[in-house]
Amino acid sequence: MNALFHAGISGARGRMGRAVSQVLDARKDVVVAARFDRGEMPDLSLCDVIIDFSTPEASVELAERCAEAGGPALVIGSTGLSPEEEARIEAAAEKVAIVRSGNFSLGVNILIGLVEHAAQRLDARDWDIEVLESHHRRKVDAPSGTALMLGEAAASGRNVDLDDVRAAPRNGVGEPRAEGEIGFAALRAGGIIGEHSVVFASDDEVLTLSHSAIDRSLFAKGAVAAAAWVRNRRPGLYDMQDVLGFRQA
Repeated sequence: MNALFHAGISGARGRMGRAVSQVLDARKDVVVAARFDRGEMPDLSLCDVIIDFSTPEASVELAERCAEAGGPALVIGSTGLSPEEEARIEAAAEKVAIVRSGNFSLGVNILIGLVEHAAQRLDARDWDIEVLESHHRRKVDAPSGTALMLGEAAASGRNVDLDDVRAAPRNGVGEPRAEGEIGFAALRAGGIIGEHSVVFASDDEVLTLSHSAIDRSLFAKGAVAAAAWVRNRRPGLYDMQDVLGFRQA
């Protein structure tokens, strides 16, 4: 049996917070020491690690509080962070261990690797790349954090910076598609948990790599696995590639 550890949940009353609570409550090696939401701050010393699915602003505040206190470790799943907010979390990670990811699914993280390898092998002169994603009507950021991760993987496979090749949103009459662009499209409707596809299209054929989330618990299980992994790590900014052992941590 794994050693007992104490976890906190930030954003506990949200959809993901409730899912994380269910996963943690079912485990015998975890004590949930704190459940809180935006505007609340528990005694950080009660926790070995905090799993955070709140808002960008709340995530940054929590990361800086943990850094000031020298702990606990953090798992951050909030998406839609600005560059300035990302920089502040990176600064906090100099003093505390943080796993940050736009998606904690094992399947999605394998998809990311496949997209990077495909982009390496399919010449940008012949193959266009489009990232398509669908989520529930309540999701406010677009493209999703996962879609951006997939775009980054495609850009990495081509040894370019995503900011340099990201296509502008399409609306009305515009210019023809530029060579090497990576485009994004987002749908918000109903209760869709998460659908992501990366389309590689040439004049002769189309390759689609995709992932569908069936139950929100898959993200919660991945976040809890990340929490168990990061709680005893040295300060640093990690992601699910580290947690899953795809990179040497």
